[in-house]
Amino acid sequence: MKAVVFTLGCKVNECESDSLIQGLISRGYEVYDKLVYADLYIVNTCAVTQEAEKKSRQTASRIKKLNPNAKIIFTGCACEKNAKPFAEKSPSYLVTGVFDKGKILDMLDNAGVNIAPQNQVYEELLPVKSLRTRTYVKVQDGCNNFCTYCIIPYLRGRSRSRAPQSIVDEITAIKPKEAIINGINLSAYNYEGTGLTGLILALKDVDCRIRLGSLEVNVITEEFLTALKGLKDFAPHFHLSLQAGSNAVLKSMNRHYTREQFIEKVNLIRKYFENAGITTDIIAGFPTETEEDFLQSISLAKEVKFSDIHPFSFSARQGTVAYKMQDLPPQVKKDRLNRLLEVKAELKNKFIKDRLNTTEFFLPEETVNGYTEGYTGNYIRVYVKDFNGDKKLTKVRLIAPYGDGAIAEVVKD
Repeated sequence: MKAVVFTLGCKVNECESDSLIQGLISRGYEVYDKLVYADLYIVNTCAVTQEAEKKSRQTASRIKKLNPNAKIIFTGCACEKNAKPFAEKSPSYLVTGVFDKGKILDMLDNAGVNIAPQNQVYEELLPVKSLRTRTYVKVQDGCNNFCTYCIIPYLRGRSRSRAPQSIVDEITAIKPKEAIINGINLSAYNYEGTGLTGLILALKDVDCRIRLGSLEVNVITEEFLTALKGLKDFAPHFHLSLQAGSNAVLKSMNRHYTREQFIEKVNLIRKYFENAGITTDIIAGFPTETEEDFLQSISLAKEVKFSDIHPFSFSARQGTVAYKMQDLPPQVKKDRLNRLLEVKAELKNKFIKDRLNTTEFFLPEETVNGYTEGYTGNYIRVYVKDFNGDKKLTKVRLIAPYGDGAIAEVVKD
């Protein structure tokens, strides 16, 4: 029997999907993480934007073209938000939500809607079995921030964290080349008084490259950065959520920092990790954003020299505070998004060019058209021609810009 676990949305979804993959393999399934012909499909949905929800719903049509008789199970945030559009597609489909995902494997023959109640404690998953070279490790779930634009706290529930020893044991058991530590709000990690810095200290003897998921600026302290320095192999890539460069907009978003504090934290990171890749998210066209506010986002991005930006247009989510605000005209949002995309390209290209002729360690992931692709620690995508080594951390020299990254050559010791 063939099965597909298809994932939309965040890295936490990837972790949960990896756990489902492991469970299916243990039940004798041949499992894929891309949409190919199969007998069973589990679709892990996303609701962070209207477009993400739409893509989640459209997956059913894509699957029907591959196998009209396949069993389909929908799960995740879009289903938690509104199960009806998924359930209406076919009476044979099973629709579950965010909670009790581990029980899906006991309901493979079920149909209808089965939305579990919210849990107040962290749900342990099966050990992950990633089909990728890099492994996502989930350590936290839920969020207490309630940013005015975000629906996720209403769907995922309050913040809850996983025991440090459980995390160490999982990484030790699966022996990944790189473990990406993540959560819905990773910065809020707190297990019985042990915060994120304490978790990093618990990982100091782990034998693999450690990369962190998205962070909030409040977690960036001297103590935290010192703990990261103490890891055996830390990937110096910090994804710091910005969302806006205007203090007025940050306040209306219910983000608990200022423009000045954000810049201060970036400078602190570079004090400890000079060549760190610092990436971010920026929302284009939040309802209260004026043109002057938008230009402050542009100026901040250029001042801190992000290595990459994930820009996206504001998407009103019913149930949030921002949903009741007066939305900006679509053309204004589109224009601002396009300008952000130009800044993204400019800063990303400069970050790469400034690092040409330097050496980094990259982790080979896949080979396409003769080039083996993978990421450096500071998150530059590199392409190595005719690579014939193992899938392990390999020292390379960056040679020239290429595609969305750089051409590199293996450095012989």
